[in-house]
Amino acid sequence: MMEQMSLFDDRKTSARLASRLRPEALDEYVGQQHLLGPGKLLRQLIEKDQISSMIFWGPPGVGKTTLARIIAKLTRADFIEFSAVTSGIKEVRSVMDRAEESRKMGMRTLLFIDEIHRFNKAQQDAFLPYVEKGSIILVGATTENPSFEINSALLSRCKVFVLKALEEEDLCRLLHHALTSPKGLGSMQVDMGEEEIAAVARFANGDGRTALNTLEMAVLNGEVSGDGTVHVTEEVLAQCMNRRSLLYDKNGEEHYNLISALHKSMRNSDPDAAVYWLCRMLDGGEDPLYIARRLIRFASEDVGMADSNALQVAVAAYQACHFLGMPECDVHLTHAVVYLSMTAKSNALYMACEMAKKDVRTLPAEPVPKQICNAPTRLMKELDYGKNYEYAHDTEEKLTRMQCLPDSLAGRRYYRPGVQGREKAVKERLEQILAWKKGDR
Repeated sequence: MMEQMSLFDDRKTSARLASRLRPEALDEYVGQQHLLGPGKLLRQLIEKDQISSMIFWGPPGVGKTTLARIIAKLTRADFIEFSAVTSGIKEVRSVMDRAEESRKMGMRTLLFIDEIHRFNKAQQDAFLPYVEKGSIILVGATTENPSFEINSALLSRCKVFVLKALEEEDLCRLLHHALTSPKGLGSMQVDMGEEEIAAVARFANGDGRTALNTLEMAVLNGEVSGDGTVHVTEEVLAQCMNRRSLLYDKNGEEHYNLISALHKSMRNSDPDAAVYWLCRMLDGGEDPLYIARRLIRFASEDVGMADSNALQVAVAAYQACHFLGMPECDVHLTHAVVYLSMTAKSNALYMACEMAKKDVRTLPAEPVPKQICNAPTRLMKELDYGKNYEYAHDTEEKLTRMQCLPDSLAGRRYYRPGVQGREKAVKERLEQILAWKKGDR
């Protein structure tokens, strides 16, 4: 191992591979072609030096910080960078005072804030007057939905750009560059096949930093032959990734086969099979949040009103995965999978949704019946908007016979509840309502 370590020491740098390979120009930047491709909006703003305050929203390792640094190099503005994790209101005010002085001297300040969602309301509010005056160009990076984590006043003054997880093709290109670049591993003789490179790209799951860190670890632990060549084998990668199923998603087919197996095992109320397929996916490196999202879908598609608590359990499992990550969150996913396997099932909500969508797509878009339209203006009242509206709460039954569907769809049934679990009571209630509206009761 000491011999392998010396291969990196000869580079006279202790910087991680991801840091050494950080792009310094747009043409070196990998991914986000929907924003930075030829003629795309963000690229034009950067090249014309017309940058305004913006938020980069995307998952980890997709290049949010790197893009901000590239912008700083290309735009004529002072660049200040700090993290919301380590900076408080005192640091914010100090930076704002510095930016205000620069503005008076005719200089712009580009302020990059990593993990801006970690700032509290008071800290975010401190930026507002300076953004409005133009003292700073605020560029924030966040992995969280800005709609929920950024103050509306500040968000309204920023353009939000959504950065996507890197495609496997992007990651493979990034890894090839790392193996050949003088700033990366180009001075070394590394023997690594295309299958192994693709396996690292799949394991990284859209995260460029993870891809490069995994590659660096694999080369560091590779087998060194007599001529100094470092051989990165599948066995070496298995140790670095701590996964047995490196080719889990080799062509995409196995990925869909396993999620299908999980879904159908839960639908068939087979908790043992469901837990097995869950663990197969996790062992293969599947993103636990992807699995949690599928469980949320299952909770409404296959359980629905038979047990509305299923949706709460699935959402709670997603949140637990988000908070903890792997490996700790595996038991939370198991909890949700077993619950969904054992609870009552109904696909009535799914069928109702599909039938309604079909009618929406294939039938004319009928106007909303006037009796259930609002009439906030005199003109609308004169046009009979809201006329003959019947307020259900004014009746003893809390029901009216007012028609809410367009005439062409009157009497159409989409939701047809089953008799499993709690949906049996819903079915009985709906039958009572329909009979009352027909005047049978």
